[in-house]
Amino acid sequence: MFNDLRMAWIVTYREVRDQMRDWRIVFPVIALTVFFPSLMNFTARQAVSFVERYGAPLVAERLFPFLMMVVGFFPISISLVIALESFVGEKERQSIEPLLCTPLSDVQLYLGKLLASTAAPLFASYLGIAVYLIGVYRQAGWLPEPILLVQVLLLTTVQAVLMVSGSVVVSSQTTSTRAATLLASFIIIPVALLIEGESMVMFWARYNVLWWVILALLLITSLLVRAGIAYFNREELLGRELDEINLRWAWRVFLSGFRGQAHNLRDWYLKEVPTTLRALRLPALVAITSLAIGIAAGISQRQTFPLPTEMLRFDSLDSDFMDTLRTMGFFSTFGVGAIWLHNLRIIALASVLGVFSFGIMGLIILMLPLALIAYLAANLAANGISPIPFILGLVAPHALLELPAIVLSGVAILQVGAILGAPAEGKTVGESWLYALGRWAKLMLALVLPLFLGAAIIEVFITPHVALFLLGK
Repeated sequence: MFNDLRMAWIVTYREVRDQMRDWRIVFPVIALTVFFPSLMNFTARQAVSFVERYGAPLVAERLFPFLMMVVGFFPISISLVIALESFVGEKERQSIEPLLCTPLSDVQLYLGKLLASTAAPLFASYLGIAVYLIGVYRQAGWLPEPILLVQVLLLTTVQAVLMVSGSVVVSSQTTSTRAATLLASFIIIPVALLIEGESMVMFWARYNVLWWVILALLLITSLLVRAGIAYFNREELLGRELDEINLRWAWRVFLSGFRGQAHNLRDWYLKEVPTTLRALRLPALVAITSLAIGIAAGISQRQTFPLPTEMLRFDSLDSDFMDTLRTMGFFSTFGVGAIWLHNLRIIALASVLGVFSFGIMGLIILMLPLALIAYLAANLAANGISPIPFILGLVAPHALLELPAIVLSGVAILQVGAILGAPAEGKTVGESWLYALGRWAKLMLALVLPLFLGAAIIEVFITPHVALFLLGK
């Protein structure tokens, strides 16, 4: 590994030297990096003046860290073009052939390009943060706590490597700069949404949560770097001239993952589905572990957000409870359909987010219901109320089918999201992903959808009666 980094530095030095020679790269980065912090300083000054009129200095104090984070993020998004054209741009300029003909390995070439593409955005981000802090200190006398400054710098660094590594992956897998630029939206939009989430954390001053955000970003970034290294191939980069849409080929690859070797429905259910499950034992273990972590997280939040006893009265259900459920659609096929479709929407959302996060965000969404149930049960126990009737009456009947469906959903989502980090031998990125998507559809259609449907039927027709029996007056 040390030798790879040493040889990659040769590529990094060449790239950074060429970037510093081009005024069209240096001038916009420096100019925008200096101008944007000045704009944020003006915004901070106006915010302080405004809130001082109404005696709300806390608003300004929460605004300063957020603006510091935005200042660090802005140069990364602007300088992303450097990473996007790292491979495909040189290919279009016909300047990459000499580099690919060197004795450097694919790993060394890729790491060198990655480090070179990260250097300029990070330098611009650090410069912008320094300019912002100097300006806001002179105008408002504010300086961040050392631990907060460390968190923002770490966030900036990890987000820079995340965006740049994603852009380098795109650049190495596309055939034109135009295509790479268009695909960059799948990098910028998720990170922009992440910035919105981080801003909520900062406005609520929950700075300890930022450590978990940094840890999650480190995990996703390491997987993304591994994916780029795994799929980079200099021969394919030179030989790929145009990516054509071949729907027939895509359908055949999808079917190979969905149908497998089965010749009829009986073989598909009795042979292919069990074979697929056995091949996904590691994702199943990860999914079960993640759900267990969700339960532990829900229990741990009881101390942070305790509920009063009057909100935890589940032991006084009566006939009015059943009438209320009827008005909500329970004891009818409409209620079954509504609950089933609600669960499917959640699975669809988790699947989409899982594709962009190597399955991590998908698992987090699936963890939330179990975390909420564990949180309520922990509050019951803390208030001297046994949580067992609550779990047996309101959760357990339909959870007998819903919990396996959640685990299987996590397995299906994880294997689709993580396929980029564990490429199949002899398959391209698209082929590996389509095959994994076929296995995702197999698990969903064969197991997840029927289990959720059965759970919805039990929840609508059986769970209310069990809850009334165990928790009624």
